[in-house]
Amino acid sequence: MPSRRAVFLVNLGSPDSTSIPDVRHYLDEFLMDERVIDVPWLLRRIILSCFILPFRPKKSAHAYENIWTPEGSPLVATSKKLQKLLADKIPHKVGLGMRYGNPSIRKGLEELLEDSSLEEILMIPLYPHYAMSSFETVVVKAREEMKALGTKVKLRIIDPFYDDPLYLDALEASIRPHLDQPWDHFLFSYHGIPKRHLLKGDPSKAHCMLVEDCCNADSVVHKVCYRAQSIHTTRSMVQRLGMPPGKYSTSFQSRLGSEEWCVPYTDKTLTQLAQSGVKRLVVACPAFVSDCLETIEEIGMEGRDNFLSHGGEDFRLVPCLNEHPKWVDALTSWSKA
Repeated sequence: MPSRRAVFLVNLGSPDSTSIPDVRHYLDEFLMDERVIDVPWLLRRIILSCFILPFRPKKSAHAYENIWTPEGSPLVATSKKLQKLLADKIPHKVGLGMRYGNPSIRKGLEELLEDSSLEEILMIPLYPHYAMSSFETVVVKAREEMKALGTKVKLRIIDPFYDDPLYLDALEASIRPHLDQPWDHFLFSYHGIPKRHLLKGDPSKAHCMLVEDCCNADSVVHKVCYRAQSIHTTRSMVQRLGMPPGKYSTSFQSRLGSEEWCVPYTDKTLTQLAQSGVKRLVVACPAFVSDCLETIEEIGMEGRDNFLSHGGEDFRLVPCLNEHPKWVDALTSWSKA
C-alpha cells in the first residue's frame, strides 16, 4: 500500500437549487454527456435545445422541490455525511466529487492533490453496477481531469461492486427489517438504461439479446452488462433473504424518450402488481446507494400513488444504503485494501 493515499467518492450529482435556471443548467450538463445520450454532438444539442430543455426543467424543478431538504439535495447531503463517516474510520483523506453539478470531480481532485506527498488516489464510483452512463462516464471524466491537472499521482479505481459480499451484506441488512411486517410481494427496481446501450456495451457483439436468457447465461460479457449485474444482485438478495418464488420481481425505472429501455418498466409493473391482487408491496432500489430524486420522488411518491390508485393498500419503500453502518464498513474495507 502506498505511504500516501487518498480516497475519492464520486456520485451522480444534483442541481445547486430547485430554481428552474439551476435545474436547466444541471440537465444540460447531464444530458449533453455523450455516454448518457450517445448520439453525435450536433444531434444531441438539437434534441436538448428543442425537445427537452424548453419543457423538462420546470417539471424537474417541481419534483426537486418535493424532496429538497434544509441541507439541500438529499443525494449531495447524504454523500457529504458518508464522506465524513468514512474519514472518521480510515487514516486517509476522503474527497468527494459529483459527475454533474457541485462539488465537481475537478474540484474534488484539486483538493486532494493539495497534498504534495500524495502517491495514490483510490476512487470509488458510488454505482454498484456497470453502465456507460454511470460508472464508465465517471471513470473517463476523472482520468481526463487527472491528465489535465498534470499530476503523476496514480488513480486507482474500485470496480462495480454488485457482487461484492460487503455490498451485499449492507444491502441485505438494509432490507431485512422491512420484511418483519406482512408483505405480499417484493419489487427490486433498478435505474433503467436504453436497450441500445446494452447492445453497444457488449464487446463480443454475439451475446446480448442474441443468446437465449442472455443475462443468466454465463459470459465474460457480464463484466460490463448492466442488466445482467442487476439480475445478479436480485438473485443474491433473494437467496440471502429466503424469498419464495413468485413473491418478488425485478423492474427498471426512469426511462426517457420513446425508444425501448430495459424491461419490464417499473411504472407498468407497479400497476400490474396492484391489478393482480397484490395489496402489500415492498420496494427497494439497489442501483442507488444514496436516496435521490429517482428513489424519493419517482418511487416513493409517484410509484406509491400509482400502486395505491390501482388497488394496492400498503406501499413500503426501503431507504437506500445512505449512511447505514454496514455500508460504511464496506467502504472502510475497500479503502484499506
